[in-house]
Amino acid sequence: MTDRSDPETATDGGLADGKFEEINWQDVDSAEYTRSLKSKLWAAVLGIWALGLGANLFVRYVMADDLFHEIAGVSIPGVAALDPTWIDTIPGLAVADGWIQFPVLGVVALHDWLWSITLAGIAYYAVVPLYEKPRMRRYYWRQFRKNKAAVISGIFLLVIFLVGVVGSRVTDQPTEQAGLDSIPPVGISIDSFVVGPSGQEVADCSGGTCTGTWEHPLGTTTSGEDILISVIHGMEISMMVGLTATALSTVIAATLALLAVYHGGWVDEIIFRWVDIQLTFPAFFLYLLIVYSIGGSLFILIMIFGFIEWGGGARLMRSEALQRREEPYVTASKAAGASPLWTMRRHLLPNISNTIITYVSLSIPSIILAEAALAFLGLGDATVTSWGQTISDGRAELSRAWWISTIPGIFLFLTVLAFNFVGDALRDAIDPRHAGAE
Repeated sequence: MTDRSDPETATDGGLADGKFEEINWQDVDSAEYTRSLKSKLWAAVLGIWALGLGANLFVRYVMADDLFHEIAGVSIPGVAALDPTWIDTIPGLAVADGWIQFPVLGVVALHDWLWSITLAGIAYYAVVPLYEKPRMRRYYWRQFRKNKAAVISGIFLLVIFLVGVVGSRVTDQPTEQAGLDSIPPVGISIDSFVVGPSGQEVADCSGGTCTGTWEHPLGTTTSGEDILISVIHGMEISMMVGLTATALSTVIAATLALLAVYHGGWVDEIIFRWVDIQLTFPAFFLYLLIVYSIGGSLFILIMIFGFIEWGGGARLMRSEALQRREEPYVTASKAAGASPLWTMRRHLLPNISNTIITYVSLSIPSIILAEAALAFLGLGDATVTSWGQTISDGRAELSRAWWISTIPGIFLFLTVLAFNFVGDALRDAIDPRHAGAE
């Protein structure tokens, strides 16, 4: 029979009957964590996600042996004998162009795997905790709504997010349509010779001018692609790249900053000497190197910006965590025998949240702009439609078809501006000290 007074054998770590100094707080925290249904569901989601992504990568790059042939020019002994077509024998699964085709979802691209786990992480670590704590939610909302520009920006970003995620799945990728080139937006009239022959039949053309039609409300590009559809698909790409790469870099930056601050000494020295080296090598040049070596893709872009662009954030978080490390509650936690993980997760991490919000609010728009710049230069993923790509398509026709570059450029500008407003308001709402100081 378990003796509850003994913290070594009690299932609650001795919390019920033990003295404070005898309680194993790590076991208490572990017991509480394992009892959470939410944490079990999150572990299941991570497991399913990892299994699906791992199986897809294994079939594509190991069983097909493509990656090693393309990069190193070598073959793994015995791998060539593995035939990925056996996947077709599993009910509901099939192999399409080297990738696993899942039921309902079809072939899931690598960047879509990253996008899905990012959305799940935002729901688990942000949406669900706010739902579970209505008092905290009401407090944050009261603080957030004081900034009217941030409220409007938040609504705008929510619309961009929903329209991008839903719209890109109910509409096909924009395609070139010969003859429908350079149709102006609704309410705009231009010289008829600018519009293609088929476009003159679709648009309202008379007296040597053509006016936009509701069939293409934002007009078309010089190759006949519908700009509205291009903008909708670009919405999800911008959100995907910005949120996913920032989430990845934030996790890395926060983890290494807390480890360096908590342990100090040689751990701190090694981590931040590596940061110094990394900051001298821009992610842009690494991306260029990979593009010219094996080709570019949205997945590669996200991974590079996620794994390379966290140095500045780590420095910000480290400076804040150094101040929190000397606080009495951290000292008391260590004196009570709390584990490093418990102390960092419960004391240091929540108290550098304002710095994390600041970093996120700066990182998301900068990565969105970086992706748009790469797409504008023709270095992006040609298989997806982004705002930068559409802007690039119209740069040679600014004098005659200005809307091609201007309309996606306006959406890009407003999205970046909105993220900055929302970031400032969130920082003020989460950190009362900052709001009170202004």
